[in-house]
Amino acid sequence: MPEYTQELKKGTTTVGITCKDGVVIATEHRATMGTLIAHKKTQKLFKIDDNIGMTVAGLVGDAQTLARYLKAEAELYRLKRGSNMPIRAAATMLANILNGRSYYPYWVQLIVAGVDEDGYHVYSLDAAGGSIPDDYVTTGSGSPYVYGILEDYYKDGMSMNDAIDLAIRGLSAAMKRDSASGNGISVASITKKEFKEIDEAEVAKRIEKMKLA
Repeated sequence: MPEYTQELKKGTTTVGITCKDGVVIATEHRATMGTLIAHKKTQKLFKIDDNIGMTVAGLVGDAQTLARYLKAEAELYRLKRGSNMPIRAAATMLANILNGRSYYPYWVQLIVAGVDEDGYHVYSLDAAGGSIPDDYVTTGSGSPYVYGILEDYYKDGMSMNDAIDLAIRGLSAAMKRDSASGNGISVASITKKEFKEIDEAEVAKRIEKMKLA
């Protein structure tokens, strides 16, 4: 019974944005079961490796399994080749796993993002195994609200600082209108130097500065 209820937890908003310095990924914290708020501190943002991050929308059990798969494969790649896994390779590997489960699919929508020798990348993956690169993408039940913000504010070559603010602005808009999204924001930046998670105090400070509360 606990495993079944774990599988039912869903409802999410996530976002990935490329910028001139790297990529930004972000999520909110709420997990729902129908109209019930099941958890208020759900992890939906995962560090896969120093150069790769992943966000998840959909069934929690499926999402956690796929995050573990990708993390293990990234570690094996680094051990065998002495370098970090390219972002396209990470996205393709996950897409193949998703496509191979067509009769009993993983009910997820993923963002795989990061930095490699070819630059900065954000990939959107669907439950059927589609893998599409883009400058920015958002997933989950609150994504329509985030897309409205991204279309208005995104600019080619924007700074990392501005991209972090944009991710927070988009998630804040979704949390105000989507009942399945809420209870705080997680943000991470990925550059050639590091994978860095933004602490809650910094997120709160940016929300206050942008007058989003």
